[in-house]
Amino acid sequence: MAPATWTEVAPRIHQRRGGAFDLSTVVVEGVAGLLVVDTGADPAEAEELDADIGWRFDGDVRWVVNTHAHFDHTFGNQVFGPGSATDAAIYGHAGIARHFERYEGPRLAAWRADPSREPERRWNDVRLTPPTHPVDRMTRLDLGGLVVELRPQPRAHTDTDLVVFVPARRVWIVGDLVEESGPPMYGSGSFPLDWPGVLDALVAELRPGDRVIPGHGRVLDRDFVARQAAALRTIAQRFAAAHDEGLGAAEALAAHDDWPVPVEGLVSAVERAYAALDGLPLDEGSIDDA
Repeated sequence: MAPATWTEVAPRIHQRRGGAFDLSTVVVEGVAGLLVVDTGADPAEAEELDADIGWRFDGDVRWVVNTHAHFDHTFGNQVFGPGSATDAAIYGHAGIARHFERYEGPRLAAWRADPSREPERRWNDVRLTPPTHPVDRMTRLDLGGLVVELRPQPRAHTDTDLVVFVPARRVWIVGDLVEESGPPMYGSGSFPLDWPGVLDALVAELRPGDRVIPGHGRVLDRDFVARQAAALRTIAQRFAAAHDEGLGAAEALAAHDDWPVPVEGLVSAVERAYAALDGLPLDEGSIDDA
């Protein structure tokens, strides 16, 4: 596994990329302390991140923010949160605790029951640690000389997405609402029909020159986000059209050979889109909905 790399995105804002998932974690420096965005996929990753931060930056980690509930962004929370040496306040979408119950908890139990599925991970060491400060509306944090906005989003990649915006630097930290080093992931709890509109709203707020840090991959610009929004809109529109035509889910996927993302990544997406179009609830978790 390649060592983690750091990029100074803007003064006092730093992106770290690394690990098996090419995860973006971000450190924002304030006079009053450090804010860390996302904590990794298990305690080992979080401990490595914590040590790296301690070596590179002055000041204590006082705030942690989760961009959404998925395990690769939250399973390191315990290393920074209540009862840890850091004892930082953890902020995240108000729906994360419920998402943990429906998706990440069953997923963790399945991995513990069959360690061969992820043998390199310390699943038995994970303690699900939801935000200590659930966010259900735009919230500002003053880090000392730099204000950060926490903006919970409508349902899209999950129903727990939250964007971190630093107005003074015009930097947006968007989690897996946008991905660059791989295709957008329709993972556990995704809303394929709603996601494009959420990205359209984000694009409307972006200015030329703004920097966007995705959940996985390099720093992006407005044009990239607009292109990804268009790709997700094409997918959603094709799902809706196929449903109107009476095609089954598998037939909908077979109807096109030019999907904007690999078709194997759309299996759970079309199923969830069809369920939404049929008026069925989309709040039941599945450990296989990766």
